[in-house]
Amino acid sequence: MITAEPVYDLRDLDAAFTIRETVFVHEQGVPADAEYDLHDRTDAHHYLARTADGTPCGAARWRTTDIGVKLERFAVLEGFRNQAVGSILLKRVLEDVQNADPGALVYLNAQLRAIPFYERHGFSKVGDQFTECDIEHFKMVWNKL
Repeated sequence: MITAEPVYDLRDLDAAFTIRETVFVHEQGVPADAEYDLHDRTDAHHYLARTADGTPCGAARWRTTDIGVKLERFAVLEGFRNQAVGSILLKRVLEDVQNADPGALVYLNAQLRAIPFYERHGFSKVGDQFTECDIEHFKMVWNKL
Protein backbone atom coordinates (compact mmCIF):
# COMPACT_ATOMS: atom_id res chain seq x y z
CA MET A 1 0.00 0.00 0.00
CA ILE A 2 1.33 3.43 -0.97
CA THR A 3 0.81 6.40 1.33
CA ALA A 4 1.47 10.10 0.75
CA GLU A 5 1.94 12.48 3.66
CA PRO A 6 3.08 16.04 4.25
CA VAL A 7 6.75 16.46 5.11
CA TYR A 8 7.36 17.62 8.67
CA ASP A 9 11.00 16.80 9.34
CA LEU A 10 14.35 17.28 7.65
CA ARG A 11 14.91 13.56 6.97
CA ASP A 12 11.70 13.37 4.97
CA LEU A 13 12.52 16.64 3.19
CA ASP A 14 15.91 15.21 2.28
CA ALA A 15 14.21 12.07 0.92
CA ALA A 16 11.86 14.23 -1.18
CA PHE A 17 14.81 16.25 -2.51
CA THR A 18 16.70 13.05 -3.35
CA ILE A 19 13.74 11.76 -5.37
CA ARG A 20 13.45 15.07 -7.22
CA GLU A 21 17.18 15.10 -7.95
CA THR A 22 17.06 11.54 -9.28
CA VAL A 23 14.07 12.18 -11.55
CA PHE A 24 14.60 15.75 -12.71
CA VAL A 25 18.36 16.32 -12.56
CA HIS A 26 19.73 12.86 -13.38
CA GLU A 27 16.99 11.39 -15.61
CA GLN A 28 15.70 14.51 -17.35
CA GLY A 29 18.80 16.72 -17.34
CA VAL A 30 17.26 19.67 -15.48
CA PRO A 31 20.04 21.85 -14.03
CA ALA A 32 20.18 21.49 -10.23
CA ASP A 33 20.05 25.26 -9.79
CA ALA A 34 16.75 25.28 -11.73
CA GLU A 35 15.30 22.36 -9.75
CA TYR A 36 15.81 23.87 -6.31
CA ASP A 37 14.63 27.37 -5.46
CA LEU A 38 13.82 29.75 -2.64
CA HIS A 39 10.35 28.25 -2.26
CA ASP A 40 11.80 24.90 -1.17
CA ARG A 41 12.87 26.36 2.18
CA THR A 42 10.24 29.07 2.63
CA ASP A 43 6.63 28.75 1.47
CA ALA A 44 6.30 25.37 -0.29
CA HIS A 45 4.36 22.50 1.28
CA HIS A 46 6.26 19.27 0.57
CA TYR A 47 4.92 15.71 0.33
CA LEU A 48 6.54 12.30 0.34
CA ALA A 49 5.05 9.03 -0.92
CA ARG A 50 6.19 5.77 0.65
CA THR A 51 5.65 2.10 0.04
CA ALA A 52 4.15 -0.17 2.70
CA ASP A 53 7.64 -0.89 4.05
CA GLY A 54 8.44 2.84 4.33
CA THR A 55 10.59 3.19 1.21
CA PRO A 56 10.36 6.74 -0.22
CA CYS A 57 9.11 6.52 -3.82
CA GLY A 58 7.54 9.86 -4.80
CA ALA A 59 7.58 13.55 -3.95
CA ALA A 60 5.65 16.73 -4.67
CA ARG A 61 5.08 20.25 -3.41
CA TRP A 62 2.52 23.02 -3.64
CA ARG A 63 2.56 26.71 -2.87
CA THR A 64 0.33 29.74 -2.99
CA THR A 65 1.05 32.23 -5.77
CA ASP A 66 -0.48 35.53 -6.80
CA ILE A 67 -3.03 33.72 -9.01
CA GLY A 68 -3.86 30.64 -6.95
CA VAL A 69 -2.23 27.42 -5.79
CA LYS A 70 0.52 25.95 -7.94
CA LEU A 71 1.32 22.24 -7.80
CA GLU A 72 4.96 21.52 -8.55
CA ARG A 73 7.81 19.01 -8.58
CA PHE A 74 5.74 15.83 -8.85
CA ALA A 75 8.27 13.02 -9.20
CA VAL A 76 8.05 9.24 -8.91
CA LEU A 77 11.14 7.04 -8.93
CA GLU A 78 11.41 4.88 -12.03
CA GLY A 79 10.98 1.55 -10.24
CA PHE A 80 7.65 2.69 -8.78
CA ARG A 81 6.01 4.19 -11.86
CA ASN A 82 2.68 2.80 -13.10
CA GLN A 83 1.82 1.62 -9.57
CA ALA A 84 -0.56 4.50 -8.65
CA VAL A 85 2.10 6.40 -6.68
CA GLY A 86 1.48 9.58 -8.68
CA SER A 87 -2.30 9.29 -8.29
CA ILE A 88 -2.09 8.76 -4.53
CA LEU A 89 0.32 11.68 -4.20
CA LEU A 90 -1.82 13.99 -6.36
CA LYS A 91 -5.05 13.08 -4.54
CA ARG A 92 -3.47 13.78 -1.15
CA VAL A 93 -2.05 17.12 -2.30
CA LEU A 94 -5.39 18.17 -3.82
CA GLU A 95 -7.22 17.19 -0.64
CA ASP A 96 -4.89 19.32 1.49
CA VAL A 97 -5.00 22.25 -0.96
CA GLN A 98 -8.81 22.18 -0.86
CA ASN A 99 -8.79 22.19 2.94
CA ALA A 100 -6.28 25.05 3.05
CA ASP A 101 -7.83 27.25 0.34
CA PRO A 102 -11.13 25.85 -0.99
CA GLY A 103 -11.80 28.65 -3.49
CA ALA A 104 -8.34 28.88 -5.03
CA LEU A 105 -7.52 28.29 -8.67
CA VAL A 106 -5.32 25.17 -8.72
CA TYR A 107 -2.84 24.91 -11.57
CA LEU A 108 0.44 23.35 -12.67
CA ASN A 109 2.88 23.22 -15.56
CA ALA A 110 2.77 19.69 -16.98
CA GLN A 111 5.39 18.03 -19.13
CA LEU A 112 3.88 16.75 -22.38
CA ARG A 113 4.16 13.09 -21.38
CA ALA A 114 2.35 13.78 -18.09
CA ILE A 115 -0.67 15.52 -19.65
CA PRO A 116 -2.82 12.35 -19.95
CA PHE A 117 -2.16 11.60 -16.26
CA TYR A 118 -3.33 15.06 -15.19
CA GLU A 119 -6.31 14.97 -17.54
CA ARG A 120 -7.45 11.73 -15.87
CA HIS A 121 -7.41 13.65 -12.59
CA GLY A 122 -9.55 16.55 -13.74
CA PHE A 123 -6.99 18.98 -15.17
CA SER A 124 -7.35 20.78 -18.53
CA LYS A 125 -4.72 22.43 -20.71
CA VAL A 126 -4.85 26.21 -21.02
CA GLY A 127 -2.76 28.45 -23.23
CA ASP A 128 0.07 27.57 -25.55
CA GLN A 129 2.82 25.01 -25.26
CA PHE A 130 6.04 26.39 -23.75
CA THR A 131 9.55 25.26 -22.95
CA GLU A 132 10.96 25.15 -19.43
CA CYS A 133 14.44 23.69 -18.80
CA ASP A 134 14.46 22.34 -22.38
CA ILE A 135 11.28 20.31 -21.69
CA GLU A 136 7.95 21.07 -23.39
CA HIS A 137 5.02 21.91 -21.07
CA PHE A 138 1.43 23.11 -20.98
CA LYS A 139 -0.17 25.02 -18.15
CA MET A 140 -3.10 23.03 -16.76
CA VAL A 141 -5.89 24.01 -14.38
CA TRP A 142 -7.90 21.75 -12.12
CA ASN A 143 -11.63 21.49 -12.78
CA LYS A 144 -12.69 20.54 -9.27
CA LEU A 145 -14.56 17.27 -9.50
